[in-house]
Amino acid sequence: MKPQTLATISALVLGLPALAIAQSSVDTNGDGVLTIEEVQAVLPDVDADGFSAMDANGDGALDQAEIAVAQEAGLLPATNG
Repeated sequence: MKPQTLATISALVLGLPALAIAQSSVDTNGDGVLTIEEVQAVLPDVDADGFSAMDANGDGALDQAEIAVAQEAGLLPATNG
């Protein structure tokens, strides 16, 4: 099993929000932002319209600020800590 998969499963089993590990294993290509594919791998209910609503600058990726705003708006689960 890939370390990324193990970390994601561990986070879910431990009851942590799925995006609590957004800066590590969810960001599968390590570019520091989340694409719709990366988000949907953990939160499959996020559709293109929902992702676009979170992607404030329209660049096709969620950066740290957009993730924080989406969490505050209840569109993404909050991280612990």
